[in-house]
Amino acid sequence: MADILKTIIVAVARNGIIGRDGDMPWRLSSDLKRFKALTLGKPVVMGRKTYNSIGKPLPGRPNVVISRQATIDHPDVQTAHSLSEAMTAAEKLARESGADEICIIGGGQVYAQAIGHADRMCITHVEADLAGDASFPAIDADIWQAGEAIAVPAGEKDTYPTHFVVYERRRA
Repeated sequence: MADILKTIIVAVARNGIIGRDGDMPWRLSSDLKRFKALTLGKPVVMGRKTYNSIGKPLPGRPNVVISRQATIDHPDVQTAHSLSEAMTAAEKLARESGADEICIIGGGQVYAQAIGHADRMCITHVEADLAGDASFPAIDADIWQAGEAIAVPAGEKDTYPTHFVVYERRRA
């Protein structure tokens, strides 16, 4: 049985900020389209705060939400009480649906725990330094190899230009 790829998907400001007051500190329509294309049909793992900020399950993909206390009462959401439990549930959902990848989509606490287990990261680097209260861990160049990179100028519905980079975990 093939391994299921564990991919972190995130947009990060130059200074590491990913969120402010339960929302993203930018509007990036072009990045949301990329996010949808990357995650559609694959299980997504997120924390409760991220789920609450989205406000509903993401359609077209199994949703696994990590919450220490509450169970999310929605037929399209599976609740897990730890990252480990969430990853096990997401792998099972991936195998059942024929998906070869799990997408870890936030927030800060989930990324901090998951970065040590991820195989790949799809990062939208937002070309701005922003104020915020949620951040992404530093990317260690000894662990992560930057690959494909695409410069994306700000479109009419984007507040900042971005660089989209795919990082692969270096093999020992």
